[in-house]
Amino acid sequence: MFETLLSIMFVYVFIFLGYLAKRIFKDEMDSKTLTLFSVYFLQAFVTVWGFSTAKLSTEHLSVPLYYILITLILLLPTIFISKYLIKDPKERSIVSIAGFVGNTGNIGIPLGIALFGMESVIYTTLINLANVFVVYVFGVYIYSRGSFSIQKSLFNIIKIPIIPASVLAILINISDIHIAPQINEFLKMGAYAGIVLQLFLLGTFLYGIKLSTIKKSIIIIVMSQKFIIIPIATAFILSYTDLSLFVQAIIIMEMTVPLAIANINLASLYNCRPEAVSTLILISMLIFVPMLFILSKVLSSFYL
Repeated sequence: MFETLLSIMFVYVFIFLGYLAKRIFKDEMDSKTLTLFSVYFLQAFVTVWGFSTAKLSTEHLSVPLYYILITLILLLPTIFISKYLIKDPKERSIVSIAGFVGNTGNIGIPLGIALFGMESVIYTTLINLANVFVVYVFGVYIYSRGSFSIQKSLFNIIKIPIIPASVLAILINISDIHIAPQINEFLKMGAYAGIVLQLFLLGTFLYGIKLSTIKKSIIIIVMSQKFIIIPIATAFILSYTDLSLFVQAIIIMEMTVPLAIANINLASLYNCRPEAVSTLILISMLIFVPMLFILSKVLSSFYL
């Protein structure tokens, strides 16, 4: 557990560097420019490299499919309910999607290794790739709906390069196309740069954040959704599947990780209150540290 906490603390160092850069350089450190560079260039590298790290097989495909299915089962009623309970379209977008965009990569993959060993990597990698589609299809649409029409929101999905990049990466993977070591190293460099920039970007948004930028009711709703409703509902749904307890535990863990930094990318890109979203991400990361102890105890007691 100490190694897990230490790994996550080092992740937080990059966030602090982004915060420090924004504090020192102020307006010269333009968060919107960093967002555009991340979304339209580096995140494609992260996705393509991710598919190259594990060979897809039919026995593994059910895991990301269950992840997407559970997300949809919980997401759709959330969208419906928030439509009637929350009047402000931007707040409605945040409540609808933020809790479902988890950090399945930067935190989920290393956490899986710490809790379950290297056997978890194939599953956490595939879940992270499934999360890419959740983020850049449903996430893009819902966040952009806070500021744009339905037609414009649908067009915004098509504009994101990560979708065609993912399709290309899948075709390369299932076609057994050999990637030269030099190309793979190139993709790895771009992916690592994208991951670090994501963390750095979060730090820039955290500068000057005040809790007053978001209603307390929104904080309570999203945090309850993230750390109570989603994990419990996931465990309940998985109990009716034939997945092994080991795989069920991995999926539950991935559903419980803090809010992903991709939330900031989309909220900033579509002018959907990125400062408020940054506050939610920060709070979720602070809550997750003590949650690790509870999560590890529950998973070891019921699933391992």
